[in-house]
Amino acid sequence: MSDFPAPPARSSPAQEPVGRRIDASAGLRSGPLGDLADFPEWFAAHAERAYTRVRRVPLEKLEGWVTDPDTGDLRHHTGQFFTVHGLRVSHPGAPVPEWSQPIIDQPETGILGILAAPIDGVLHFLMQAKVEPGNANGLQLSPTVQATRSNYTQVHRGRAVPYLRHFLDVHSRPGVLADVRQSEQGSWFYRKRNRNIVIELPEPVEAVDGYRWLTLGQVHELLGREDTVNMDARTVLSCLPFTGSADTADGDSFRGALRRSGDPSAPTLHRTAELLGWLTERRTAGTVATRRIALGDVAGWTRTAERISHDEGAFFHVIGVRVDAAGREVRGWSQPMIEPVGRGVIAFLVRRIEGVLHVLAHARTEPGFMDVVELGPTVQCVMDSYAHLPADALPPFLDEVLGAAPERIRYDTVLSEEGGRFHHALNRYLIVEAPDDVPSDHPAYRWLTLHQLSGLLRHSHYVNIQARSLIACLHSLYSG
Repeated sequence: MSDFPAPPARSSPAQEPVGRRIDASAGLRSGPLGDLADFPEWFAAHAERAYTRVRRVPLEKLEGWVTDPDTGDLRHHTGQFFTVHGLRVSHPGAPVPEWSQPIIDQPETGILGILAAPIDGVLHFLMQAKVEPGNANGLQLSPTVQATRSNYTQVHRGRAVPYLRHFLDVHSRPGVLADVRQSEQGSWFYRKRNRNIVIELPEPVEAVDGYRWLTLGQVHELLGREDTVNMDARTVLSCLPFTGSADTADGDSFRGALRRSGDPSAPTLHRTAELLGWLTERRTAGTVATRRIALGDVAGWTRTAERISHDEGAFFHVIGVRVDAAGREVRGWSQPMIEPVGRGVIAFLVRRIEGVLHVLAHARTEPGFMDVVELGPTVQCVMDSYAHLPADALPPFLDEVLGAAPERIRYDTVLSEEGGRFHHALNRYLIVEAPDDVPSDHPAYRWLTLHQLSGLLRHSHYVNIQARSLIACLHSLYSG
C-alpha cells in the first residue's frame, strides 16, 4: 500500500511553455496535495523502515572485494560496480604541479531520473526518501530513480528499482524535460558520468512507499533545510529549463535580478559565444596530464590493513565499510568508500549587472574530468587540505566569501555529497553577493547569467557537480 498515494488521474492542462509551468510549480510551497507540515513525520516514519547500519571494517576484510596481487587495486570480484586504482597527475603551474592519488573508476553510466506530472494543473515531481550508507543523517530526499547500471541490471541480485521502466526508453514517448550526461566529482571519480533525466508523464503514477509527489517550490523549501535534499536530486533539478521572467513587482530587488538572470532576453556581461571561446581556450591551454597507475604505486599515501591515507593526513581516506540495510534493493553488502578530511566550502559570488544577477564561475581543472576543464563555483575547497601548502595556494575570492557581511549571504546551508561512494562528505554551500570592488579580471573566472549556465547544462561536461548544486540552490530563491 502507498503511504502517500497519488490522486486520481486527471487530464493534462493545455500545454503552456514548459519553463512557465516549472516557474509556476517553483512558486508554490503549498499545492493541491497540501503543504509540508506533515513532512517531518512522514520522513521520520520512513526512516524507521529504511535505514543503514554502517560499521568500519579493514580493507583487507571487505567481503566480495579483492586486492589485485600485482597492482594493489581494489575491485569487486564480479568485475562490476567500481575499482579503486591509482592516478598520476601532472599540472604545471598549479600549487602542487605533480601528485598521485587513489581514485574511483566506475565507467558505467548510471540513471538519475525524476518523474514529473500535472496535478490540478500544477507540475509535481515524484521524489524518493532514500538512505545511503555514506549519508551523515541517514535518509535524504532523492530522485525518483537513482541507480548505477550494476544496480538496475541487478548484478547484486536484489529487488528491482521502482519506476525504472520510465527511464529506459525515454525517447519512445513525449515529455522529456531534460536528458543529459553530466560529470561527477572530478577529484574523486575518474571520468564518472550519470544520465540526468526529467520526464513529464501525462498523469501521475501512484507513489509507493517512500515516494511523494511535491511541487518544485516544496522541494526548494526542503533544499533550505540542512542536509535534506541529496546531491543526485540537486544535479537533476539544476537541468530544468526555468524561464526566469521577472514580475514588475520585483523591481530592483535581489529576487528580481535573480529571475531576470534566467531570462534569455536579459542583458549579459559577455556573449555566450565569447564564453565558449574563453572556455575552449582554457581547455586548449591546459597542460594537465593524467595516467592510470597501480594503487600500490601511489606516492605519498600509506596503506594499512584498515585504510589508505595521505601521509600529511590531508585530502581523504579510503576506508572499508560493512552495511546492513532495510528499505534497499539488498539487505547487506561491503564496499570501499572515500572519507574526506574536513568540511568543504562551496560558494558562488553573485552581483547585479544592469539589474541582472550574474554568477562568478571558475574554469576549474580536476584530474577526473573528461575534458580537462569545467565551470565550477567561485570557491570550491576544503580548508584542511591547504594546511601544508603555501599561503598563496588558497583559492582566489575565499576572503570575500568567508568574510561576507550577513546581509550579503543569500543562501547558507550544509549539504552532503553522494552517499553511495563518499562517507560523511559535507560541504557548506553559500551564495554571497559580492562587494562592488571585487576584482573581475581574473583570467580563470567569468561572470555568467543563469540563462547562460542553463544553456550550457543542456550539454555534457560544461558545468561541474558542485556548481550544479549551487544552481539548484539559486533556483530555490526564485520565490523565497
